[in-house]
Amino acid sequence: MTTENRNIVERALAKLLETGDFDTLEPLLRADFVHHRPDSTSRTRAEWLAAARPVPIGDMQVEIRHMLAAGDHVVMYSKRQLPGAGPGIAVVDIWRFEDGLIAEAWEIIEPVAQAPANFGWWKSADR
Repeated sequence: MTTENRNIVERALAKLLETGDFDTLEPLLRADFVHHRPDSTSRTRAEWLAAARPVPIGDMQVEIRHMLAAGDHVVMYSKRQLPGAGPGIAVVDIWRFEDGLIAEAWEIIEPVAQAPANFGWWKSADR
């Protein structure tokens, strides 16, 4: 399933970037799909699709740096940028598959310009 899951992600991303339409992903998401956010909140499939639709993905430049698949998980690290919008973002996506569909997703986004400030996140301002 590892190779098949990776192929599903690659095909889905190609279709998404080609069409700019997040609804192309809906058939790949389980009905009970959950999108986990870094702030410990989560969204259902319908909530995530509604939140994602306004993203101008068709205009976005996406450079996939790494994609790894193991068991029922696929992990991707990418750099994304909108034309003329500065240095862009670095993103880690994690997808968990169940029965050939995406059951869960995690997404961590860091603005590239802010990355140096995060290298010493453990240091307090008063040290």
